[in-house]
Amino acid sequence: MKTNTPHIVQYQGSKRILAPQILRYLPLRIERLIEPFAGMAAITIAVAQQQRASRYVVNDVNQPLIAILAEAIQTPERLISNYRTLWNRQFDFPGGSVEHYYHVRNLFNEGEQTAENMLYLLARCVKGSVRYDRNGKFNQSPDKRRNGTNPDTLADNVRRISVLLKDKTVFTTLDYREVLKTARKGDLVYMDPPYQGVSTGRDCRYLSGIGFTDFVQAVNELNCKGIDFVISYDGKCGDRTYGEELPDYLECQKIYLNAGLSSQSTLLGKKETTYEALYLSRNLRKKEIFHPMQTYLFESQAIV
Repeated sequence: MKTNTPHIVQYQGSKRILAPQILRYLPLRIERLIEPFAGMAAITIAVAQQQRASRYVVNDVNQPLIAILAEAIQTPERLISNYRTLWNRQFDFPGGSVEHYYHVRNLFNEGEQTAENMLYLLARCVKGSVRYDRNGKFNQSPDKRRNGTNPDTLADNVRRISVLLKDKTVFTTLDYREVLKTARKGDLVYMDPPYQGVSTGRDCRYLSGIGFTDFVQAVNELNCKGIDFVISYDGKCGDRTYGEELPDYLECQKIYLNAGLSSQSTLLGKKETTYEALYLSRNLRKKEIFHPMQTYLFESQAIV
Protein backbone atom coordinates (compact mmCIF):
# COMPACT_ATOMS: atom_id res chain seq x y z
CA MET A 1 0.00 0.00 0.00
CA LYS A 2 1.34 3.40 -0.99
CA THR A 3 2.08 5.69 1.96
CA ASN A 4 1.92 9.45 1.66
CA THR A 5 5.14 11.30 2.35
CA PRO A 6 4.83 13.17 5.65
CA HIS A 7 5.39 16.91 5.90
CA ILE A 8 5.51 19.20 8.89
CA VAL A 9 3.64 22.22 7.57
CA GLN A 10 2.56 23.84 4.31
CA TYR A 11 5.44 25.93 2.97
CA GLN A 12 5.26 27.94 -0.24
CA GLY A 13 8.04 26.96 -2.61
CA SER A 14 8.35 23.49 -1.11
CA LYS A 15 9.16 20.69 -3.56
CA ARG A 16 6.86 18.26 -1.74
CA ILE A 17 4.42 17.95 -4.65
CA LEU A 18 7.22 17.68 -7.23
CA ALA A 19 9.27 15.26 -5.13
CA PRO A 20 8.05 12.08 -6.91
CA GLN A 21 9.13 13.57 -10.26
CA ILE A 22 12.47 14.79 -8.89
CA LEU A 23 13.29 11.44 -7.28
CA ARG A 24 13.06 9.75 -10.69
CA TYR A 25 16.38 11.37 -11.55
CA LEU A 26 18.22 10.70 -8.29
CA PRO A 27 20.48 7.67 -7.74
CA LEU A 28 18.87 4.70 -6.05
CA ARG A 29 21.66 4.66 -3.46
CA ILE A 30 23.27 7.79 -1.99
CA GLU A 31 25.96 7.86 0.68
CA ARG A 32 24.97 11.32 1.90
CA LEU A 33 22.30 13.75 0.68
CA ILE A 34 23.10 17.45 1.15
CA GLU A 35 20.43 20.16 0.93
CA PRO A 36 22.07 23.62 1.17
CA PHE A 37 18.71 25.43 0.69
CA ALA A 38 16.55 23.04 2.66
CA GLY A 39 13.45 25.09 3.46
CA MET A 40 11.24 22.42 5.05
CA ALA A 41 13.45 19.64 3.62
CA ALA A 42 10.83 18.04 1.36
CA ILE A 43 13.40 16.22 -0.78
CA THR A 44 15.36 14.98 2.22
CA ILE A 45 12.17 13.56 3.72
CA ALA A 46 11.13 11.93 0.43
CA VAL A 47 14.58 10.36 -0.06
CA ALA A 48 14.57 9.10 3.52
CA GLN A 49 11.13 7.54 3.07
CA GLN A 50 12.53 5.52 0.17
CA GLN A 51 15.65 4.68 2.21
CA ARG A 52 17.95 5.84 -0.55
CA ALA A 53 20.55 7.64 1.60
CA SER A 54 22.49 6.69 4.72
CA ARG A 55 23.10 10.22 6.02
CA TYR A 56 21.76 13.72 5.48
CA VAL A 57 22.88 17.34 5.78
CA VAL A 58 20.04 19.84 6.15
CA ASN A 59 21.11 23.48 5.84
CA ASP A 60 19.37 26.83 5.52
CA VAL A 61 20.41 30.36 6.49
CA ASN A 62 16.94 30.79 7.98
CA GLN A 63 17.78 29.61 11.49
CA PRO A 64 14.18 29.26 12.81
CA LEU A 65 13.39 26.89 9.92
CA ILE A 66 16.33 24.71 10.86
CA ALA A 67 15.22 24.89 14.50
CA ILE A 68 11.85 23.41 13.49
CA LEU A 69 13.50 20.59 11.55
CA ALA A 70 16.06 19.83 14.24
CA GLU A 71 13.42 19.59 16.97
CA ALA A 72 10.97 17.67 14.79
CA ILE A 73 13.61 15.07 13.99
CA GLN A 74 15.65 14.86 17.19
CA THR A 75 13.14 15.82 19.93
CA PRO A 76 9.70 15.44 18.31
CA GLU A 77 7.66 15.22 21.51
CA ARG A 78 8.99 18.55 22.75
CA LEU A 79 8.05 20.32 19.51
CA ILE A 80 4.62 18.67 19.43
CA SER A 81 3.90 19.68 23.03
CA ASN A 82 5.08 23.27 22.63
CA TYR A 83 3.17 23.73 19.39
CA ARG A 84 -0.01 22.25 20.88
CA THR A 85 0.14 24.66 23.83
CA LEU A 86 0.71 27.66 21.55
CA TRP A 87 -1.99 26.60 19.08
CA ASN A 88 -4.58 26.13 21.83
CA ARG A 89 -3.96 29.60 23.26
CA GLN A 90 -5.51 31.28 20.22
CA PHE A 91 -8.99 30.17 21.27
CA ASP A 92 -9.06 32.08 24.56
CA PHE A 93 -6.73 34.94 23.65
CA PRO A 94 -8.14 38.46 24.22
CA GLY A 95 -9.21 39.73 20.82
CA GLY A 96 -9.40 36.27 19.31
CA SER A 97 -7.17 34.05 17.19
CA VAL A 98 -6.13 36.78 14.73
CA GLU A 99 -4.83 38.96 17.53
CA HIS A 100 -3.06 35.93 18.95
CA TYR A 101 -1.27 35.48 15.62
CA TYR A 102 -0.08 39.10 15.65
CA HIS A 103 1.01 38.69 19.27
CA VAL A 104 3.16 35.66 18.37
CA ARG A 105 4.51 37.45 15.31
CA ASN A 106 5.56 40.41 17.45
CA LEU A 107 7.28 38.11 19.94
CA PHE A 108 9.08 36.40 17.07
CA ASN A 109 10.24 39.68 15.56
CA GLU A 110 11.40 40.92 18.95
CA GLY A 111 13.73 37.94 19.35
CA GLU A 112 11.71 34.94 20.54
CA GLN A 113 12.49 32.96 17.38
CA THR A 114 11.74 29.57 18.86
CA ALA A 115 10.86 26.54 16.79
CA GLU A 116 7.25 26.53 18.01
CA ASN A 117 6.75 30.25 17.29
CA MET A 118 8.05 29.86 13.74
CA LEU A 119 6.00 26.72 13.23
CA TYR A 120 2.82 28.41 14.43
CA LEU A 121 3.38 31.39 12.12
CA LEU A 122 3.93 29.07 9.15
CA ALA A 123 0.88 27.00 10.03
CA ARG A 124 -1.35 30.06 10.43
CA CYS A 125 -0.12 32.55 7.81
CA VAL A 126 -1.64 33.09 4.36
CA LYS A 127 -0.91 30.12 2.03
CA GLY A 128 2.07 29.08 4.15
CA SER A 129 3.84 31.94 2.39
CA VAL A 130 6.76 33.46 4.28
CA ARG A 131 7.32 37.17 3.78
CA TYR A 132 9.98 39.43 5.31
CA ASP A 133 10.32 43.19 5.22
CA ARG A 134 13.53 45.03 4.34
CA ASN A 135 14.66 44.75 7.96
CA GLY A 136 14.26 40.97 8.00
CA LYS A 137 11.06 41.06 10.08
CA PHE A 138 8.38 38.44 9.44
CA ASN A 139 5.46 40.45 8.06
CA GLN A 140 3.01 37.96 6.52
CA SER A 141 -0.63 38.23 7.63
CA PRO A 142 -2.75 35.46 9.16
CA ASP A 143 -5.16 33.40 7.12
CA LYS A 144 -8.45 34.41 8.71
CA ARG A 145 -10.32 31.43 7.23
CA ARG A 146 -8.52 28.80 9.28
CA ASN A 147 -6.73 28.25 12.58
CA GLY A 148 -3.59 26.54 11.29
CA THR A 149 -2.51 22.92 11.26
CA ASN A 150 -4.26 20.87 13.93
CA PRO A 151 -1.75 19.61 16.54
CA ASP A 152 -2.94 16.01 16.14
CA THR A 153 -2.28 16.07 12.39
CA LEU A 154 1.07 17.72 12.92
CA ALA A 155 2.03 15.24 15.65
CA ASP A 156 1.51 12.25 13.38
CA ASN A 157 3.64 13.73 10.60
CA VAL A 158 6.40 14.90 12.93
CA ARG A 159 6.72 11.46 14.52
CA ARG A 160 6.91 9.78 11.13
CA ILE A 161 9.62 12.17 9.97
CA SER A 162 11.58 11.64 13.17
CA VAL A 163 11.58 7.87 12.63
CA LEU A 164 13.01 8.40 9.14
CA LEU A 165 15.79 10.86 9.99
CA LYS A 166 16.66 10.79 13.70
CA ASP A 167 20.40 10.40 14.38
CA LYS A 168 21.12 10.38 10.63
CA THR A 169 20.96 14.12 10.05
CA VAL A 170 23.31 17.07 10.58
CA PHE A 171 21.65 20.51 10.85
CA THR A 172 23.51 23.70 9.89
CA THR A 173 22.69 27.36 9.18
CA LEU A 174 25.64 28.26 6.97
CA ASP A 175 26.07 30.13 3.71
CA TYR A 176 25.47 27.59 0.95
CA ARG A 177 29.05 27.97 -0.32
CA GLU A 178 30.40 26.81 3.03
CA VAL A 179 28.17 23.74 2.89
CA LEU A 180 29.26 22.91 -0.65
CA LYS A 181 32.89 22.95 0.46
CA THR A 182 32.14 19.92 2.66
CA ALA A 183 30.74 17.85 -0.24
CA ARG A 184 32.78 14.91 -1.47
CA LYS A 185 32.46 12.11 -4.01
CA GLY A 186 29.65 9.76 -3.06
CA ASP A 187 27.46 12.64 -1.90
CA LEU A 188 24.50 13.98 -3.83
CA VAL A 189 23.80 17.70 -3.51
CA TYR A 190 20.21 18.77 -4.14
CA MET A 191 19.81 22.53 -4.49
CA ASP A 192 16.60 24.54 -4.59
CA PRO A 193 17.96 28.09 -4.27
CA PRO A 194 15.72 31.15 -3.78
CA TYR A 195 13.82 31.91 -6.95
CA GLN A 196 15.42 34.71 -8.91
CA GLY A 197 13.62 38.00 -8.28
CA VAL A 198 11.87 37.13 -5.00
CA SER A 199 14.66 37.93 -2.53
CA THR A 200 14.54 41.68 -2.97
CA GLY A 201 11.89 44.37 -2.66
CA ARG A 202 9.39 45.23 0.03
CA ASP A 203 8.13 41.72 0.83
CA CYS A 204 10.87 39.12 0.32
CA ARG A 205 10.08 35.41 0.39
CA TYR A 206 13.56 34.62 1.67
CA LEU A 207 15.85 36.08 4.29
CA SER A 208 18.77 36.14 1.90
CA GLY A 209 19.12 35.98 -1.86
CA ILE A 210 22.05 34.63 -3.84
CA GLY A 211 23.98 36.16 -6.71
CA PHE A 212 23.73 34.37 -10.05
CA THR A 213 27.46 34.64 -10.80
CA ASP A 214 28.44 33.36 -7.36
CA PHE A 215 26.03 30.47 -7.65
CA VAL A 216 27.28 29.43 -11.08
CA GLN A 217 30.86 29.50 -9.80
CA ALA A 218 29.94 27.30 -6.84
CA VAL A 219 28.19 24.83 -9.14
CA ASN A 220 31.20 24.75 -11.45
CA GLU A 221 33.44 23.90 -8.50
CA LEU A 222 31.23 20.88 -7.76
CA ASN A 223 31.68 19.82 -11.37
CA CYS A 224 35.45 20.15 -11.09
CA LYS A 225 35.48 17.98 -7.98
CA GLY A 226 33.31 15.33 -9.65
CA ILE A 227 30.45 15.72 -7.18
CA ASP A 228 26.93 14.82 -8.28
CA PHE A 229 24.24 17.46 -7.98
CA VAL A 230 20.65 18.19 -8.97
CA ILE A 231 19.29 21.74 -9.12
CA SER A 232 15.75 23.13 -9.23
CA TYR A 233 16.14 26.58 -10.71
CA ASP A 234 14.20 28.37 -13.46
CA GLY A 235 10.97 27.56 -15.26
CA LYS A 236 8.27 28.58 -17.71
CA CYS A 237 4.52 29.09 -17.98
CA GLY A 238 2.81 29.48 -21.32
CA ASP A 239 5.13 31.60 -23.47
CA ARG A 240 6.83 33.17 -20.45
CA THR A 241 10.10 32.03 -18.91
CA TYR A 242 11.26 32.72 -15.38
CA GLY A 243 14.84 33.17 -14.27
CA GLU A 244 18.16 33.05 -16.04
CA GLU A 245 19.23 29.63 -17.31
CA LEU A 246 22.38 28.02 -16.04
CA PRO A 247 25.16 28.40 -18.64
CA ASP A 248 25.91 25.66 -21.18
CA TYR A 249 29.51 25.24 -20.05
CA LEU A 250 28.29 23.57 -16.85
CA GLU A 251 27.20 20.70 -19.15
CA CYS A 252 24.05 19.98 -17.18
CA GLN A 253 21.07 18.06 -18.51
CA LYS A 254 17.98 20.29 -18.31
CA ILE A 255 14.59 18.67 -17.76
CA TYR A 256 11.20 20.33 -17.36
CA LEU A 257 8.87 18.98 -14.68
CA ASN A 258 5.12 19.50 -14.88
CA ALA A 259 4.12 21.59 -11.85
CA GLY A 260 0.44 21.73 -12.80
CA LEU A 261 -1.89 24.50 -13.88
CA SER A 262 -0.84 28.03 -13.00
CA SER A 263 -3.21 29.42 -10.36
CA GLN A 264 -2.36 32.96 -11.43
CA SER A 265 -3.25 32.21 -15.06
CA THR A 266 -6.48 30.55 -13.94
CA LEU A 267 -7.49 33.74 -12.14
CA LEU A 268 -6.97 35.58 -15.42
CA GLY A 269 -9.17 33.11 -17.28
CA LYS A 270 -6.30 31.25 -18.93
CA LYS A 271 -5.38 27.58 -18.78
CA GLU A 272 -1.59 27.42 -18.66
CA THR A 273 0.72 24.78 -17.23
CA THR A 274 3.73 25.72 -15.15
CA TYR A 275 6.97 23.82 -15.75
CA GLU A 276 9.89 23.91 -13.34
CA ALA A 277 13.40 23.18 -14.59
CA LEU A 278 15.61 20.49 -13.11
CA TYR A 279 19.33 20.42 -13.91
CA LEU A 280 21.38 17.22 -13.59
CA SER A 281 25.16 17.46 -13.23
CA ARG A 282 27.39 16.21 -16.03
CA ASN A 283 28.79 13.50 -13.75
CA LEU A 284 25.35 12.29 -12.69
CA ARG A 285 23.94 12.10 -16.21
CA LYS A 286 26.79 9.84 -17.32
CA LYS A 287 26.19 7.25 -14.63
CA GLU A 288 24.18 4.12 -15.36
CA ILE A 289 22.55 4.02 -11.96
CA PHE A 290 18.90 4.40 -12.76
CA HIS A 291 16.09 1.88 -12.76
CA PRO A 292 15.16 0.91 -16.37
CA MET A 293 11.97 3.00 -16.19
CA GLN A 294 13.97 5.89 -14.74
CA THR A 295 16.40 5.64 -17.64
CA TYR A 296 13.51 5.86 -20.07
CA LEU A 297 12.12 8.92 -18.33
CA PHE A 298 15.58 10.42 -18.10
CA GLU A 299 15.91 10.29 -21.88
CA SER A 300 12.33 11.00 -22.96
CA GLN A 301 11.59 13.99 -20.72
CA ALA A 302 14.84 15.83 -21.35
CA ILE A 303 14.56 19.18 -23.04
CA VAL A 304 17.83 20.78 -24.08
